[in-house]
Amino acid sequence: MSAPARFDRGHTDDLMSFLAASPSPYHAVANTAERLEKAGFRKVAETDAWDTETSAASASGSGGRYVLRGGAIVAWYVPEGAAAHTPFRIIGAHTDSPNLRVKPQPDTGAHGWRQVAVEIYGGPLLNSWLDRDLGLAGRLTLRDGSSVLVDVDRPLLRVPQLAIHLDRSVSSEGLKLDKQRHLQPVWGLGRDPRDGDLIAFLEAEAGLAAGSVTGWDLMTHPVEAPAYLGRDRELVAGPRMDNLLSVHAGAAALAAAATSGAPLTHIPVLAAFDHEENGSQSDTGADGPLLGSVLERSVFARGGSYEDRARAFAGTVCLSSDTGHAVHPNYAERHDPTHHPRVNGGPILKVNVNNRYATDGSGRAVFAAACEKAGVPFQSFVSNNSMPCGTTIGPITAARHGIRTVDIGVAILSMHSVRELCGADDPFLLANALTAFLEG
Repeated sequence: MSAPARFDRGHTDDLMSFLAASPSPYHAVANTAERLEKAGFRKVAETDAWDTETSAASASGSGGRYVLRGGAIVAWYVPEGAAAHTPFRIIGAHTDSPNLRVKPQPDTGAHGWRQVAVEIYGGPLLNSWLDRDLGLAGRLTLRDGSSVLVDVDRPLLRVPQLAIHLDRSVSSEGLKLDKQRHLQPVWGLGRDPRDGDLIAFLEAEAGLAAGSVTGWDLMTHPVEAPAYLGRDRELVAGPRMDNLLSVHAGAAALAAAATSGAPLTHIPVLAAFDHEENGSQSDTGADGPLLGSVLERSVFARGGSYEDRARAFAGTVCLSSDTGHAVHPNYAERHDPTHHPRVNGGPILKVNVNNRYATDGSGRAVFAAACEKAGVPFQSFVSNNSMPCGTTIGPITAARHGIRTVDIGVAILSMHSVRELCGADDPFLLANALTAFLEG
């Protein structure tokens, strides 16, 4: 029998607010932490000793904790009386999206234009960044090693496209962009670029003293707000759905599971990593030590041994939730002919027998049970045999930690565009399925 739905279209409304407020991975994890704190979660520092989690839960009235590291967050809820060998149920996602990121020496320009030097992050659809009003956001690091977030959420930058009069072949032969020469945005006029100008501007924007910033991790973002689209508003257009849609749903599911009062036989976890779009090999990526370290310390904080850690990991399941491809009405031949995921058809189960996705038959059964419990339909996705298949944090998580992992997500169009498109129902259908999974 299915459980009553926890989330509805209000969840999608909230997703749009989350997308708009999260122009960088650092903003995304800060907003996620804020939402979890409202559900009783508390931040713990990796540099502190972690006291016994069960006694801490009794003292605070909540077993919810989270760790922040850069653009990554790992949050978990320990039910009262959980044994040291209690397995975990993990929702995995990533906080980063393809974009244009500021170089170490950002001040450049030519021919009377002031420009910002940028580097291509991940694999964006480059043409989608042309002629867009762009803001600038990210993290500023100060001399004392602390950092502050900055978000210039107004038209500041623009990558102007060459007029068709100067490229008559663009409509017949396609747009050809040189990543070094053609994607440097303009942000003003001036005869000569002045070193330090951009950072001085951002110091002023953030209310910081001049010269206080010594490091930065900055990226561009479109300032156009997410919006419902279509005659019946059954679609949503917005930035960074890949993969903040999953981060948002995972946080909502974790908060719901932690506050439901239902008996939990597993420890629910949200692990949202940075750097998935460029291979996950960092201290905040899925191929780094963060998740394993948090899970092990949780076991040991409950008085566990290495044997308890091994038992807990052996019984753990991870849903790696990332966006996937809905069938495109103008390019249906690019999809597998018998697998056509549709928007608003429910979350997708991703399968690839060459382990680009981690799903196998036993994992399918876990996800099918969660969807059945939540009363949520789901669909299957496989790539066309003639097309290369993408990958996710799923296989990395499975291989690094020995954890059974299942790849799932929401079907969208325009993946890696500056503005992506999903069904308005799919975000809350995903959140309901994830909640049912965490509750076991």
